Amino acid sequence: MNRPFNMPDEFVDGFMKAGASLWRSLGGAANGERDGAAVSLPLGSSGGIAELQADYLKGLYQLSEYIIKSAAAGQSEGGVETPRGDRRFNGTEWRENSLYSILKQYYLLNSRYCTDFVEALDMDEKEKHRLRFFTRQLVEAMSPTNFIATNPDVIKLATDSEGQSLKAGLDNLMADLGKGNLTITDETAFEVGKDVATSSGAVVFENDLFQLIQYEPTTEQVAVRPLLIVPPCINKFYILDLQPANSFVRFAVEHGMTVFVVSWRNPDASCGHLGWDDYVEHGAMRAIEIARSISGADKVNVVGWCVGGTILSSALAILRTRGDESVASVTLLTTMLDFREPGDLGIFVDEESVRQREQTIGNGGIYRGAELGFVFQTLRSKELIWPNVINNYLKGKSPERFDLLFWNADVTNLPGPMYCWYIRNMYLENNLREPNRLTMCDTPVDLGRVDLPAYVLATVEDHIVPWRSAYRTTGLFSGDIRFVLGASGHIAGVINPASKNKRSYWISDHRCDDPAAWLAGADEQPGSWWNDWIAWLKPRAEEQLPARTQLGSNLYPPGESAPGRYVKAKAD
Repeated sequence: MNRPFNMPDEFVDGFMKAGASLWRSLGGAANGERDGAAVSLPLGSSGGIAELQADYLKGLYQLSEYIIKSAAAGQSEGGVETPRGDRRFNGTEWRENSLYSILKQYYLLNSRYCTDFVEALDMDEKEKHRLRFFTRQLVEAMSPTNFIATNPDVIKLATDSEGQSLKAGLDNLMADLGKGNLTITDETAFEVGKDVATSSGAVVFENDLFQLIQYEPTTEQVAVRPLLIVPPCINKFYILDLQPANSFVRFAVEHGMTVFVVSWRNPDASCGHLGWDDYVEHGAMRAIEIARSISGADKVNVVGWCVGGTILSSALAILRTRGDESVASVTLLTTMLDFREPGDLGIFVDEESVRQREQTIGNGGIYRGAELGFVFQTLRSKELIWPNVINNYLKGKSPERFDLLFWNADVTNLPGPMYCWYIRNMYLENNLREPNRLTMCDTPVDLGRVDLPAYVLATVEDHIVPWRSAYRTTGLFSGDIRFVLGASGHIAGVINPASKNKRSYWISDHRCDDPAAWLAGADEQPGSWWNDWIAWLKPRAEEQLPARTQLGSNLYPPGESAPGRYVKAKAD
């Protein structure tokens, strides 16, 4: 079913299930009550609904009393405080104009009541997580900043422009409805290969699944063992090579690494048959083989990010089971291998939704990247959806020029069989963490066989791979593991250039089962984790040798220049 802004079935179904959970928790449906029957409200850990309602009424009374007193005194500030970090009400009108100040405070009070109400309910934690998520979506959608009549900045701009801002906003809205998605950045501001993904290199191999890029050295000496990076296939690889100042690829090259990167193909209908095993065997494992062949090294060092890390870890478990020792170390960036706590993405996954996808695209077809992109935007709707709605539609302005958002909007499709297998076996059934429960490429998979030195990075504000879930990799691999917790989130926490020396990270040699206990004993270090990682990697890259002047090899000659044509293909 087609919906505006590529809203997937999982989002609509999740919203309906959240409503049903709320109704059941209030006693309206679970026991067959009918109109007129008594409804017993459940008591939760926060003291129960009755106490919550009493607190809410008390808050309303105090706010009303404050409004009367402040009006008499000619004041407009005070009352309900705006949560720290909430930038929606930064404008002076929200503080200095009594009408807008009161509107803001009533909204904040009601928002707090809605979220506290959900927390007070006594219900299954998974259902509560879903209800919590969709309540947040509703609360954020109802902010007075999102409406023309209740946003003072919008009204002022419309008045000053004699209505031209509203006309331009309507034009922007109609354009987005026509293309089916919310514009979050200027999609014409950058060109892949010209403005982003500009590091010099060449494609040295390709198949129907990926192109392998080798980058030119920038140092006279390079490490013997090369570095292979396997990025997520749900996004394009150039997040690792946005621009010279924040390029992870360039950083590794400048530190004497021979760098290879997998550039996944953006699947079209011809790729609709590809499955998870294809990504493992003909993707990650093939790339390891070629990088080792071209370099002539005994082993390679590998890096995997997000689902790329899941694919890579599966490949390593298979290789180790087969007695293959071609990998020297593994680095995992915000990667989940134990899915027992999958974060907000888990609310979209249950047996019913997975079965529906399996019936439609599980045996062939494409999961559209635009739908997945919408889901990721809802995870951070306060930053990615509503500011753009206000800017584009209410103010009639053009989206900003920002390389990271340009990459975020450059979505990729996924083959249906691969997506369905991944969702069922990882998010729904959490099978990968169990030794030999899964068979991939005709080989039982046991992550405990991955006995390599491992550098595992998580980020404290990650909304896609919760850091506590990433931490559990330390109990799955059997080699020497260095766990590092970076500041910020899934993207900004990883792309944290060492040259800018921003943010911080936490480290500790103490290993325990409880992530919270690990953090309590960890030391915070200023700056980027990149410096810590490269210091960890260099001893595992072996000694230096003169850098080669030619890319590729006789068996794998260089072809088109980096970044290659696969990354430039747009999703249908």
